[in-house]
Amino acid sequence: MENRNEETVGKTFIEFLTILVKYRRFIFVFVLVTTIGATTYSLLSPKWYMATASVLPAENTDMLGALSGLSNIARNFSSSKGLAALTKPTSESDKFIAMLRSATVTGEMITKYDLRKEYGLETTPYEKVVKAWQENFVVELQDEGNLTISVYDKDPATAAIMANYLVKRLNEMNTVLSVANAKMNRAFIEKRYNKNLHDIDSLKKEMEEFQKKTGVVVLPEQLESTIRTMSSIYSDLYARDIEYNVLKNQYNSESAPPVVTAKKYVDEIQLKIDKLNEGLDNSQKNSKIVLPFNNAPELAGKYFKIYKDLQIQYSILEIITPLFETAKIEEQKNAPSVIALDSAITPTMKARPKGSVYALVAFVFSLLSGIVISFSREFFNKLKIADPEKHDFIVGWIKFKNKG
Repeated sequence: MENRNEETVGKTFIEFLTILVKYRRFIFVFVLVTTIGATTYSLLSPKWYMATASVLPAENTDMLGALSGLSNIARNFSSSKGLAALTKPTSESDKFIAMLRSATVTGEMITKYDLRKEYGLETTPYEKVVKAWQENFVVELQDEGNLTISVYDKDPATAAIMANYLVKRLNEMNTVLSVANAKMNRAFIEKRYNKNLHDIDSLKKEMEEFQKKTGVVVLPEQLESTIRTMSSIYSDLYARDIEYNVLKNQYNSESAPPVVTAKKYVDEIQLKIDKLNEGLDNSQKNSKIVLPFNNAPELAGKYFKIYKDLQIQYSILEIITPLFETAKIEEQKNAPSVIALDSAITPTMKARPKGSVYALVAFVFSLLSGIVISFSREFFNKLKIADPEKHDFIVGWIKFKNKG
């Protein structure tokens, strides 16, 4: 059985070689003509040039960094580092890619550079012009973190101009979005800042009236310790609340992981304050320094409340003032959002069509096609001798289909 299979395989291989030798001239001429034709077509076809610009996201100031040295918030914020998570190269690059591929930029390019005429699509639907532009525009994020913007055009100078214009347009669009976001954050911080100043003025007046009325001007040591503890906790609460609202505005969602984390910090600090107010916190059970507020005498409690609120407001002012100044600077800043590593220059060599690629594809395709045609011809020749009726039927059916 094995010998029979070996004989069959050997016979088939010999027949294969026999057919190749028999039709060698046809295959040679077919491959030669097809390859030369494809190569000639690539050489005579319109030349397309590619110009490429390379950019990097510019370093952005982290607004929450203004809290550095004033609160543990800036140092202990979640692993995303607050707003800094939005300035990571990958996130910024993804945003830039979305802008460049947007319908707004696509429409501008089609109109500004008359791409309908350039692509010979004056009478075709707009969607086909968009598709043609997308085929001639490539934006990629490289492993090194830079973004490359490539444009194909029949005119090398125009290709470079278009690529550089896209870099310029990207800066303009991102600046508008950044300023709008900074303005929203500034408005929120300014509102908190003004409220802080108003609260300090009100508490000062209330303290002055209380001192004049009661003659109380100094707190006991225990109350001073309690005030320092509560001031620190309240300042952390206020900073966490600012952080939570800034992130909520930035992400425009309360379910984003950084926003959820910030909200948990606010809730935990508020729970701590509630326990301290009720005398239920663990730090008060074995301590004679930190007192529960509800156990303070009426007169001292009134003085303590005013003094405590005033110290809290001053602590908050220390945090919110640099934050407010930073927000105002961010709103006015008009720095480029991307830095051009390499501006697009006018290319001197065509990018497509590539004659070598056309020649290789044509050679492989024509070689396979020539072999198939040769075997088909040999099959029909043998069929004509072995079974003329079947041969005539197949030939007649093929002619009928061709006419149809």
